[in-house]
Amino acid sequence: MQGLIDIREFEKLDIRVGKIIKAEKIPRTTKLLRLEVDVGNEIRQLVAGIAEEYSPEELIGKLIVVLVNLKPKVIRGVASQGMLLAADVNGKPVLLTTDKPVPPGSKVR
Repeated sequence: MQGLIDIREFEKLDIRVGKIIKAEKIPRTTKLLRLEVDVGNEIRQLVAGIAEEYSPEELIGKLIVVLVNLKPKVIRGVASQGMLLAADVNGKPVLLTTDKPVPPGSKVR
């Protein structure tokens, strides 16, 4: 199969459970939200293109899955320090969450 990675490559990914503590729309955009996410040892700012499916108010307190060791990127003038993980269902994002309460910063493996 093409595209397979070995376990050493997967182990390079720092994937953790994060808790959204703040969410707001990014002005002059329709899809982007700025999130502040507790990833255990720090608060990270993420930019996510989920505003058409999720309101900022419904995201507060939600546990999500975050790729923490992604290189930072500036999106529409806002620095994003990681990436939330979501499934793509018919072109729409569905956030990956936990089925039980998990402390922010818990490692996904």
